[in-house]
Amino acid sequence: MILIIDFGSQVTQLIARRIREFNVYCEVKNPDITLAEIKALKPHGIILSGGPESVYAKGAPTVDKKVFELGVPVLGICYGQQLICHLLGGKVGEAHDREFGKAFIQIIPQKITRTNSSREADKFFSPLFDEISYPTSSSWGNEIPSDLSKFHKNSQVWMSHGDKVEAIPAGFEVIATSGNAPFAAIADEARKIYGVQFHPEVEHSLDGRVMLRNFVINIAKAPQNWTMGHFKSEEIVRVKKIVGDKKVICGLSGGVDSSVVAALISEAIGKQLTCIFVDHGLLRFREAEEVQETFSKIDINFIYVNARELFISKLKGITDPEQKRKIIGATFIEVFDKESAKIDGAEFLAQGTLYPDVIESSHPNKGASHTIKSHHNVGGLPENMKLKLLEPVRMLFKDEVRLLGAELGLHENIIHRHPFPEPGLAIRIIGDISQEKIDILQKADAIYIDEIKKAGLYRKIWQAFSVLLPVKTVGVMGDGRTYENVLSLRAVNSVDGMTADVYKFDPEFLCNVTTRIINEVKGINRVVYDYTSKPPGTIEWE
Repeated sequence: MILIIDFGSQVTQLIARRIREFNVYCEVKNPDITLAEIKALKPHGIILSGGPESVYAKGAPTVDKKVFELGVPVLGICYGQQLICHLLGGKVGEAHDREFGKAFIQIIPQKITRTNSSREADKFFSPLFDEISYPTSSSWGNEIPSDLSKFHKNSQVWMSHGDKVEAIPAGFEVIATSGNAPFAAIADEARKIYGVQFHPEVEHSLDGRVMLRNFVINIAKAPQNWTMGHFKSEEIVRVKKIVGDKKVICGLSGGVDSSVVAALISEAIGKQLTCIFVDHGLLRFREAEEVQETFSKIDINFIYVNARELFISKLKGITDPEQKRKIIGATFIEVFDKESAKIDGAEFLAQGTLYPDVIESSHPNKGASHTIKSHHNVGGLPENMKLKLLEPVRMLFKDEVRLLGAELGLHENIIHRHPFPEPGLAIRIIGDISQEKIDILQKADAIYIDEIKKAGLYRKIWQAFSVLLPVKTVGVMGDGRTYENVLSLRAVNSVDGMTADVYKFDPEFLCNVTTRIINEVKGINRVVYDYTSKPPGTIEWE
């Protein structure tokens, strides 16, 4: 396994996701992890993440210096590189020219020729940069060419730092430079300690995945045995052991997280699991029916609660989005608590907590040591609820949950369903809510998603949905004048929802969708497309 020590970088989770993509298990821990705890984990390699602090500042996060004496390969990224230098006798100071954004590093040949490289050109460079396209020459033989400059290789990377390394520790060599960073990458090859000033984990670092793979697979020799099939088998055994003969309640939302959790626990304990699905009437078109159809085929106790009228009545006349959220959350707790109280002998509540939630809630700069997720289907739990939490996918990322869902045989309509907000269509109907507006939005959104799927675009888009606006416009249909609603279409691509880029459809596609919606959905006579990215906008309108 690979241990990642998180110093507060906004992209630490991305490091972990990249490593998991190599089928290698990794965990993210805080800097206060002790040397004994590190030894107990038996990591094949350690990665020190980036972070916002200065390593020389009072109280800056650090690690036990003896980490570098464990004989375990270490890779420091940005702050991590600076920390290596700071702890091992180098020097770090404030940069006169801060560097944020795209940069180019020059990968330089090393003094000692390697004998263990698979490619001729690679033997002249650090193993951290294997498989990056260097110029090759069959005439090199075993000697470094006398003129090395033309054999340097540029690689685009992403920099984000206000400090810089001014001197490197004894035993280290420079393996890459950039215009503003003479120590863009350094290495102590003997001890297998590496440091890079840039962020190889982000997409903008074009060879970043290769570099991380070189460290994880080739240098740290981490086994590539992390698969969802393996995880499924181990987790089923673990759930059986934890639950024993007790009962488990799972709140279903119809989303991928809770659905995968329910399917996994079902395989472990069967009828000891009861799933409660509260239909608040604000789901997508036929979503409630799809959830019922899916889980009627699984050997569990399934409770469907039709609370549509209750939710709609409580939302009548409410226009403020925050009020909508609070009403829906409180009403859900009321209904869920009432239903769960009917189940005798229940000791566990299953939740679809994911690894990003665990990382964010446990980091000292981001909250308490442990917080319960306000899940899509729960919206906050009663303080007096005595159930123990069961979180079988808490070590997985979203993409891994989808893979696990496939291993469990869930239908791809559920596995690859786009993210959906906890308050549902309540925040996609701007202004007050009525059953008529819900019906209009459900039908229009279903057409939009149907056309996206027909075009083969659904899995290429992170999230697509429709918004019913509190605006009416004049239109002409046939020989008559209309005065009906405006619908906005939205589609974005994102990794984690923190930032998002608008999806750029072909104009003809948008014209076809618009025509279908206006022709088939009574109550809409104008359709617009939202071209706002996040930032400056948010993904949802409310």
